[in-house]
Parts: sequence; structure tokens; C-alpha cells
Amino acid sequence: MLAALLVAGCSSGTGAVGAQTSQGASAPASSAASAASTAGSAASTDTTPATSSSDGSSGGSSKGLAERTLAAMSLRDKVAQLFTVVVWGPKAGAPSKENQARYGVATPAEVVEKFRPGGVILFDWAGNVSGAGQVAALTTGLREAAREDGGAPLVIGVDQENGIVSRLRALVTKLPGAAQIGATGQTANARDVARVTGEELRALGISLDFAPVADVNVNPRNPVIGPRAYGSDPKKVAPMVGAAVDGFHAAKVASVAKHFPGHGDTSVDSHTGLPVIKHTMSKWRTLDAPPFRTAIAHGVDVVMSAHVVMPELDPSGDPATLSHRILTGLLRDELGFGGVISTDALDMAGVRKKYGDSEVVVRAVLAGADMLLMPPNLPKAYDAILKAVKSGRISESRINESVLRILRLKERRGLFGPIRTDPGALRSPEHLKVAQRVFAQSR
Repeated sequence: MLAALLVAGCSSGTGAVGAQTSQGASAPASSAASAASTAGSAASTDTTPATSSSDGSSGGSSKGLAERTLAAMSLRDKVAQLFTVVVWGPKAGAPSKENQARYGVATPAEVVEKFRPGGVILFDWAGNVSGAGQVAALTTGLREAAREDGGAPLVIGVDQENGIVSRLRALVTKLPGAAQIGATGQTANARDVARVTGEELRALGISLDFAPVADVNVNPRNPVIGPRAYGSDPKKVAPMVGAAVDGFHAAKVASVAKHFPGHGDTSVDSHTGLPVIKHTMSKWRTLDAPPFRTAIAHGVDVVMSAHVVMPELDPSGDPATLSHRILTGLLRDELGFGGVISTDALDMAGVRKKYGDSEVVVRAVLAGADMLLMPPNLPKAYDAILKAVKSGRISESRINESVLRILRLKERRGLFGPIRTDPGALRSPEHLKVAQRVFAQSR
């Protein structure tokens, strides 16, 4: 079952399965977000200490780039910022039948121009990954498409955990996965591997890694986490997670701790079912929460929710992704996280069992999510959020909160300024030396 993660993995999507037509669906109207485009040339790359990102602040004036960009946005563009989507094809201008079927336009650039999403996530199975120069050109083209009308910059992410979930496997330095790093007992190894990963992502124009895994893998039958976790002891996993966050930030790449409130004690894969974890609140606080607490203390940019039910934390039977008690009550209020909350992929079965796809995105926002990852039907999801705002079910101020967090992340990581790619920086001698050292220590 774990072998399936080489194709799937969390925030994996369903590839070409279940394509939905977008003909006639609405898309954001173009808005002149001139604050973003005019100020972008003056923006510098990130030098903010890692500890600043958990409070959602921009680290400067209360009316920085993020605030000015938000003020210039239409409601439709603000709603669009919530979504991180998949595009099909190796080039920004390359047509794909998948894009046409799902979005009503053919090329990745046209998808970005039409829907103006906040982010794009790259996948090998979507034809996004064939060579280092190709990926760098694709990310450059996507960013240019996002800024075509002076809109907010695009964050481009990838699932590059290393080990069994490695979307860029053929291109980047082969690095050990979390379990191997955990086996060394050295947090410096977690930091160094994350730094190397981040430096190579940045060289490709990728600014966010959906890593590290912060789950404590206490169930040997776990079909979806297993070696993706640093281990089974929260006292050992937590410092590894914190060190990994530091490493990503040293590389000026955003990091994502996943899968909150914890996916380590499941025997069901949330890609295909809805796991139920019966941890008491006390057990959750001592077993599952520590790595997330540490990630937050180290300034992790994003925390990703899990499509799991924890009835002792929320008796409603809703998965954590749709639970206000969990995302807001525990993650925001108890753990004090002020950064971006992302859902796991919304095309996974675990979040689609109880509600329809339109209702899922609305409930995720109401629960506290900011970033809506990979909805199975983007036009339908976009319309559902817009309708909920116009009806008053979701307030526009609530949308503003999420968009501001997303824009502040982009400001912190230097996305308003120029991003220079350098495909030749991959697999450098220094990076290979780090990989060799950690592999040797993990044996």
C-alpha cells in the first residue's frame, strides 16, 4: 500500500481521473492590483527570521505589500487566492486536453490567467516534470501569467518530502526520507536535508514545499504515513520537524507541517477512505500535538489539515479539515498558529464522503482553512465560495483574513519581487556530500 504513494501521496490528487468540464463556469474578473505590480520591483528576497512566520505578520509595516495588494483586490480575485490547483503540461503555453476538460482553456498559462488562483502545485503525473530546465521554464511562465494583469504573485509548490514521496525524483539530489533521517538521531541532518531540498526547489522556481511530515507514526499498519514520518516517539519527532522547518527557511522556501491534528495512528488511507482515530484529548496533546507545537515555534509557514475523524476532539463526525473545533479551536486558539492553514487535497475520498464538493470547500473555510488545495472541480468550488460570501454565510472579512495570510506568506518568501531560476545548481557537490553523509549515518 505504501508503494502506491510513489504515484499518489498526500495532496496527491487523482491524476486524469474524474475530470470535470468547466464550460460556462465563472472565473475571477480581472482586477488592477497595481499595488502588487508597482511595489514588486522594490521587494527583496526573504531574510526574515524563521520564528516570524507563525504569527502571520509581514515582519514590517502594518500596511506592507500584502495589505496594499488585498485592498486593491475585487471579491472575485480574493476568492480565487484561496485555491491552489493542478495544471497539466510541461510548458506554460502547451495545450492539454486535461486543462480543456477541467478548466475550459487549454494551456497552464491560460488556466492561471482565467482563474487567477493563489497557487499551483506541480506533479510528475500531470506532465509538469521532465527536466530541470523545463521545470524552471514552466514556473517562470506560470508566474508571468499570474502577473499579466497586475495581479497577486503565484506561489508554486510541490510535494518533495524525499524518500517515497518525491515528485522531482529524477531531477534533484537523492536524499533520505524522514524515517531514515530520524534513525540518525541527529536534528542537524533534518535541517541539512531540508535546506538542500529547499535550495534545489528554489533553483527551479518553486517557493513552497509540502513538507515536513509532522505525524508520529505509532501504528505499524499505517498505510499512508509509515516511513514518511521521522519516527514513533513525539519527543524525537518534534525536534526533527523543527529542524526541518529551519532548513527550509534557510533556503528561503516556505514549509508545510502536515497532517494536523495527526495522521500517525491510522489503518485507513484517507485517499480512499475516512480514518477514525480515537485518541483522547489528553493523548492527543502528548502524542500528536508536540511536533506541530514545535513547527509553530520554529515559524512554519503553513499547517496542512488531515482528512481524519477524531471523535474525542470533535464529536460531530466531520473530518479535521471541516472541523472548526480542530482547525480554529485547537490549531489557532490552543497552539497559537497564525499562519496559513491548508487543506489536504480536496479530491481525496476522506473529505468527500459526507458532503458534496461544493459544500466541502465552504465548510473548510468556515472551519478555519485558508488554502483550498486541489478541489476536484475548480469552477464549482470557486462558485460555491463566491455564493456563500454573497449570501452572508461566509463574511467577506473572513475571506480577507485568509487572503491576507496567504499574501503575507508570499511577501515573506520574496514572491512579490523577481525570482531567478538556476537549474544548473541541482546536484551540486555540496548537496551530494550532505546526502551521502546522512545516508551513511542512517544505516
